[in-house]
Amino acid sequence: MTTNRSEAEKRRFANASHELVVRFSRLDYNEAGKATMLIMERIYPIDYRAHEVERRGLWFDVFADKLAQLHTSGFVHRGLKRPSDLDGLAFDNILLTNRGLRLIDAGISAVKHQVGDKIFARYVAHEQEELLLFRDYSLNR
Repeated sequence: MTTNRSEAEKRRFANASHELVVRFSRLDYNEAGKATMLIMERIYPIDYRAHEVERRGLWFDVFADKLAQLHTSGFVHRGLKRPSDLDGLAFDNILLTNRGLRLIDAGISAVKHQVGDKIFARYVAHEQEELLLFRDYSLNR
């Protein structure tokens, strides 16, 4: 339950900046699963690979700008490229929607005032490295 509340707080913080991170609605409780759940906006992913490279480049530029704005506001996602020990595809935390590229799964994200300047700067530097990898990944598929 604490993890969900922590993630909910971080999503609220990110959502105050703009809509790059999927919008958080509320916490709810699932009786059958005996678990607290994060309820978020419903998004409908689009396969960006079906679009021309120039359009993907524009989407990337907007995404990179919004990500920089999040960093400036004190939020870092920390999961652009999934950790290698987790199942799933690389960069499956970044989805193309009818509103552009969006970030999901902010469970390991960090807020600057919670982790401090030094750790936050390290997280941002790592995320910027992942951003360059995502650019190559998304444009060359």
